[in-house]
Amino acid sequence: MAEPADWQPLLASVGLEAVAEPAAFRIVVGDSEAARAAGFAPTLEKVRVAALTDVRDSNLEIFWEEPLELPVFALPEGARVFTREARSGAPLVAGLYRDGGAVLWTATAPGKGGIERYPYLIHALADLGLDLPFRNDSTWAFLDYSYRLRADPAYLARRWSEAGIAGLQVSGWHFFEPDPARDAWLETLLAACRREGIVVYVWLELPHVSDAFWQKYPECREQTALQQDAQLDWRKLVDLLDAVCATQVERGLASLLTRFRWDGVNVAELYFESLHGPSDPSRFTPLSDAVRERGRRRLGFDPLALFDELSPVFWSRNADAWDRFVDFRANLALELQEHYLRFARKLLPRADLVVTQIDDRFDDRMRPFLGADTVGLLPLAEELDFTLLVEDPAPLWSLGPERYPEIAERYEEAGADARRLAIDINIVERYQQVYPTRRQVGGELLRLVSEAGEAFSRVALYFERSIGAPDLPFLAQTAKGARIVSRDGASVVVESPRPVGLAWPAASAKVDGEPWPALDRKAVWLPAGRHTVSPGDALPPGRVLRLNATLEAAQTRERSAIIRYRSSSVAYALLDRKPEQILVDREPFATPPEPAPTHWLVALPRGAHEAEFRF
Repeated sequence: MAEPADWQPLLASVGLEAVAEPAAFRIVVGDSEAARAAGFAPTLEKVRVAALTDVRDSNLEIFWEEPLELPVFALPEGARVFTREARSGAPLVAGLYRDGGAVLWTATAPGKGGIERYPYLIHALADLGLDLPFRNDSTWAFLDYSYRLRADPAYLARRWSEAGIAGLQVSGWHFFEPDPARDAWLETLLAACRREGIVVYVWLELPHVSDAFWQKYPECREQTALQQDAQLDWRKLVDLLDAVCATQVERGLASLLTRFRWDGVNVAELYFESLHGPSDPSRFTPLSDAVRERGRRRLGFDPLALFDELSPVFWSRNADAWDRFVDFRANLALELQEHYLRFARKLLPRADLVVTQIDDRFDDRMRPFLGADTVGLLPLAEELDFTLLVEDPAPLWSLGPERYPEIAERYEEAGADARRLAIDINIVERYQQVYPTRRQVGGELLRLVSEAGEAFSRVALYFERSIGAPDLPFLAQTAKGARIVSRDGASVVVESPRPVGLAWPAASAKVDGEPWPALDRKAVWLPAGRHTVSPGDALPPGRVLRLNATLEAAQTRERSAIIRYRSSSVAYALLDRKPEQILVDREPFATPPEPAPTHWLVALPRGAHEAEFRF
């Protein structure tokens, strides 16, 4: 193929390897000998390439950081064009079937990391018939109800399942106050996700409670440093340190948490504004009466004086006063986080808990600007049994996927348990000048998810609606560090740092020489490590089609399928048939299996367990 190093980071994101020797699928570049041999030849006509269009999304704006003048190429008969120069329509990415495989041609090299010029190269290879080797069903996604008011929950759940979505974080503020129509929609969504084996968390954005709460209790509105109501962007912040207001909030939260069957609670972004720190007092919080009174007692001065240019404690002139306030404010955020985590744990003792926290290890401005203090929060993780979901801060959105191993390392150095560490990637229109697209799509998205998934135990995407239709099917095919070590006939040796699915269209398989029950005619599900997968001799007594948990081992025994797993939430197991008996840790399990249109669902307990399904 073309220079393998140019392509390897992109190909590795879906478990492929760039090799120089001949292969069934070949990549050729520009006016090369290999390209000419495949029928791609330059003409005398030239075109300046700055903007592109792609068949996957004709409305997507694609720009190169450095425009190039290139020859217009003539294509071989039967070639399929995927990407063109926007004005002239000159082909830039094309391919054709050949000799039982295919050839993909690009007018230039793909750029550093394989993602700087052409967003949809992996998609083009798939269109040419290349089968991707892996499946990953472990990604989380955020759901904002305001974008899905009229969507069919059953359709959404099936779509998410096919995309490898294992967990959904649902915007809880839309359901804070009971409403028959909204509540019915949510109940339908919860049932549909459960049938698909998707766990659902209520996503809280305290100190935002709800629009209705803001209108009903104006006396509870948080105040900025300008003593204005803290309505900042979409969030309408409430003073959680006022005892009367906190009581009203907790009454509503108790209803929200117990009115529905949640699998978990995500206490997200429970700190303060703003990303610009004290330089923007119109957005800086919290400076309500309750906070100011507490500040007077603990600091010896009114925190509002930090924003008075005539005050001796004005923030830019009195570093000691500002530093003391930074610590005071960070402790307030920790106090609130601990309080609401304990509140949720008491109400829902079996639920999984998650804390979404903006990164303050890679970007150390977040503690003084927002009050986010990960080092202070981490000691609570084991006691309260929560996952820390690290949010990519906006200043890092323009950086490449190489940042994720470093972010993970910094949290582990700070004492984070790698098994309780996850990453939240914002899929948004970035404010920075980035190329080739403003939003992360195609190869960039696949690299982000794959490399973050190798560095962290879990990847969450904000948000599910921002993932474009061309990319959704490929999310489930990211490798997250998995690779094919070797192939020998029908046997495949796989190595992966995390559990992974190997594409496997058969109904039976052996793993490391033993009959294996965890497969679904699309993939055979493997624990982390190195394993040899080979064709099975006979169908297993029953199959575990999908497991929403960390698979640690599996085996078949006469009429049984046995799995060993670990999960912080309820572990949904999807079976191809109804088991006659279920044992958990060799004891009878009382919860009966639930029928679904294409499978049977078993809700296994959270924690580390062995489950045996007798058929």
